[in-house]
Amino acid sequence: MEKMEESTAASAAAASVPKSLMENLLGLLRVRVKRGVNLAVRDVRSSDPYLVIKMYNQKLKTRVIKRDVNPEWNEDLTLSVIDPNHIVSITVYDHDTFSKDDKMGDAEFDVSAYIEALRMNTAGLSNGTILKRIQPSKHNCLTEESRIYYNSGKIIQDMILRLQNVECGEVEISLHWIDLPGSKGL
Repeated sequence: MEKMEESTAASAAAASVPKSLMENLLGLLRVRVKRGVNLAVRDVRSSDPYLVIKMYNQKLKTRVIKRDVNPEWNEDLTLSVIDPNHIVSITVYDHDTFSKDDKMGDAEFDVSAYIEALRMNTAGLSNGTILKRIQPSKHNCLTEESRIYYNSGKIIQDMILRLQNVECGEVEISLHWIDLPGSKGL
């Protein structure tokens, strides 16, 4: 069932991409936005958070979760990847009805290590095999080690990002890859 949905989503995404872009497209990066943890309070006692993800000129957002500084989004946002060296940025906002939405922090992540892992030969790997580990550093927003691993024929990267420019907050995400028929591919 999941394969069918993924294939339909990939076909729909491919149909909406101009031909010239398809020739340069490597594939689709599906970002599963799992949850926010200990996000900043921007209203009286809580916040109404949503997350915006950007890569190149693409901008996607999650739904608003009312009155929750530990929101569970569990939403998939899918970006077209042309250059594996582009940085992906996320920003969390507090939705306000009568004023401009308040920023609740931001973070960036690099997909180049994930793309490298996708290019590896995975023949014969067992589920759970870790392909690469990325340590937190001053050059990334990771709060703990991020693992890129093989599971059920897919390569997945889980990460917890510490939000910057804010007093507190983290966002948990995972990366999944979708190959598109007619794209340049990896």
